[in-house]
Amino acid sequence: MQQLLADVISISPLTEFIFKVELKPAQAAEFKAGQYLQVVLGEKDKRAFSIASKPSQTDLLELHIGAGVADGYARQALDHLRSHHAAGTQANLEVGLGVSELREQSTRPIILLAGGTGFSYVKSMAYHLQEVDCDRPVFFYWGVKDSSALYADDEMKAWAASNPHFNYIPVIENPAADWQGHSGYVHLAVLKDFVSLVDYDIYMAGRFDMIGIVRDDFINQGAIREQMYADAFAFIK
Repeated sequence: MQQLLADVISISPLTEFIFKVELKPAQAAEFKAGQYLQVVLGEKDKRAFSIASKPSQTDLLELHIGAGVADGYARQALDHLRSHHAAGTQANLEVGLGVSELREQSTRPIILLAGGTGFSYVKSMAYHLQEVDCDRPVFFYWGVKDSSALYADDEMKAWAASNPHFNYIPVIENPAADWQGHSGYVHLAVLKDFVSLVDYDIYMAGRFDMIGIVRDDFINQGAIREQMYADAFAFIK
């Protein structure tokens, strides 16, 4: 873990309740694709957010913070960062946390699964895999409530087009009548597409209650627990 001070460069809306935060660290940030950072609000008050930027981008850290009206955890952190942005002062960060980073030594094909703003966890890995010219098949599933929440849809289509091994599959829980892709819960789309998950490395991010269900359903379809990665596992049974 690396302690850093960082300038808050920008805070911009991605949707009505999701914001992109760009932070410029005072020194090169060191982390692995799939790790997270903590925004330090106080000595005993630290808020964790996945790093959306790729590890090679050491001079700019990107976060996607979903701060709905009822989400005090994220909203208070966002207000804290806004105050630093307005004042031109530096925020205190702890960078390079988590145990669910990309396992680059593996040769297995990869399933990346994100629910909502869990997208930021997966984005870092997706762009790192693109940068290192990964030749392993990669299947990126992004599940959202409705189409307006696919704030990086065009970006991820371009990512998929950059490599014949990359596949991007958006999944909308409540689709409009003209939607022609997968619908319903994102992990059920994976179960529909793969007869067995035994041969895959699987990386997941989303609500804790969702991740517990996904883990169990995937194991029932052959997934190996030791080949499944989510920091949420540390907090659920």
